[in-house]
Amino acid sequence: MCAAASSAPSSVPTSNTAHSSPPGTRRTAAVLVTGAGGEMGHGLLKALSDRYDGTGTAVVAMDIRELEPAQRALCRDAFVGDVCDTALLERLLAMYEIMEIYHLAALLSTRGEYSPETAHTVNVTGTLNLLRLAAEQARSHGARVKFVFPSSIAVYGLPDLATKNSVPPLREDQFCEPITMYGCNKLYGEHLGRYYARHYRLLAKDRMDRPIDFRCIRFPGIISADTVPSGGTSDYAPEMVHAAAAGRPYSCFVRPDARIPFMTMPDAIDAIVRLAAADGTRLTRCVYNITSFSPSASEIAELVREFFPASEVSFQPDAARQGIVDSWPAEVDDSAARRDWGYRPEHTLRSAFESYLVPRVMAHYRGA
Repeated sequence: MCAAASSAPSSVPTSNTAHSSPPGTRRTAAVLVTGAGGEMGHGLLKALSDRYDGTGTAVVAMDIRELEPAQRALCRDAFVGDVCDTALLERLLAMYEIMEIYHLAALLSTRGEYSPETAHTVNVTGTLNLLRLAAEQARSHGARVKFVFPSSIAVYGLPDLATKNSVPPLREDQFCEPITMYGCNKLYGEHLGRYYARHYRLLAKDRMDRPIDFRCIRFPGIISADTVPSGGTSDYAPEMVHAAAAGRPYSCFVRPDARIPFMTMPDAIDAIVRLAAADGTRLTRCVYNITSFSPSASEIAELVREFFPASEVSFQPDAARQGIVDSWPAEVDDSAARRDWGYRPEHTLRSAFESYLVPRVMAHYRGA
């Protein structure tokens, strides 16, 4: 997966809190996390809860499903509903003064190709709704709203495998011609964020200059030990690990030589928090690549067999999904993130297995 997700609209949103601020009272300052029940949301809620504990700023979650009790306990409030539901967003605004938004909700690449129109609605209309909400909040309290947006290597679109194998690590502005609806949506989301941050209502006489502080990370594939992946075209890596730990055979849907960049979930969460906290005067871009390691599928399988000797991993490539992976770069250039806000991943491929994946995944399945 490349970004944690909500997966489909909900027609009847509800909230765990049914009140709004009385007239004349100041709303509670809040940080909003959409798609909070997804893979990335689990780790981000914990990080934000620790960061804002005791500050008076509430952590507010939103997802199309009820959060698990452990995640719900990290939030002041948790809304069940859809980012495309403007009535729900207005209700949220009546209760909270949103200072930061972490917009994780998305329909991921594989699922998006089965229902591209739905993906567009969730990924584009939902993002537009949240950007508009942020702009309204900025005008309301006279200060910029920070908007953190996880994007994806799915925004790239290399024309063929020969080009992929011959180009150096890609910079942010190269080969941005995605072949999936998810990639198109994420690329457009990046442009929308830049527009709202720098050019929103350009001709309006009463416009607020730069109402949104838009900060975006293009994530590679993300491997999590704590949640079972679903819906991402890069999920063959975490699926391989989870299947081995659970004692199930795994048939990989890409070729052994398939290669894209990956990182661990803890490094991904650390990157989000680090970028959000960075001094804005040092940021030279709205959108940043990050990466950690770029193994082939066979190299991942070899490590799985090393750490799980009884595992059964085979390769039965799916032509369509393989084609998507072949359109994504083998490596990306993350020098801007390292220079501007000190991005440094903790894990290499081997250390990811030794100190994170194997211990945590084994503990998960032993307790299941």
